Amino acid sequence: MLHPVPTLKESPSQTAGPYVHIGMTPNFCDLPGVYAADMGSTMINGDVEGERITLSIRLIDGAGVPLSDGLVEIWQADASGSFVSPTAPNSNSVPAFTGWGRQASDANGVTVFETIKPGRVAGPDGKPMAPHVSLWIVARGINIGLQTRLYFEDEDNEGDFVLNKIMDKRRRQTLIARKDGARRYHLDIHLQGEKETVFFDI
Repeated sequence: MLHPVPTLKESPSQTAGPYVHIGMTPNFCDLPGVYAADMGSTMINGDVEGERITLSIRLIDGAGVPLSDGLVEIWQADASGSFVSPTAPNSNSVPAFTGWGRQASDANGVTVFETIKPGRVAGPDGKPMAPHVSLWIVARGINIGLQTRLYFEDEDNEGDFVLNKIMDKRRRQTLIARKDGARRYHLDIHLQGEKETVFFDI
């Protein structure tokens, strides 16, 4: 005999603050001794193929003020388009590159990642997507982590499966990191307002 499944009311989500940094990046918060290094603080641990780059990501709130208490995690493929994951279809077990990083934003709302430029990976349609980095963002007032991507202005982004799902081409520009010197790229993430970054409902 089948029993009806009870329907539960959705409870409010909990925001990421106020102690998210203490738990996830204690060294950043001047609390040494918990970990030798904060998890995700180093993505490259040896000789890795590919172009080494620096990603600078600034978080800006709806009032245009840099967010000094944000946290950004990134996940990306290596230079050959392989992910370091046992479940990824194109998995790579090279330990010198983690493919994953985590940084807290500083007083200017900026997080910085030393990584390598990712290669192309196949999209849902089987065609290669433009090189990109996946971003997950949490901060005060954000109930559920925000998901978005970072693309590179000096790559061919026209045929990318995800970018082409954004109907307004001007809005696509909110995901394009600008080259800011040799091997350095910068992206402003606007959480709200007229310049709001495109976020994904996943």
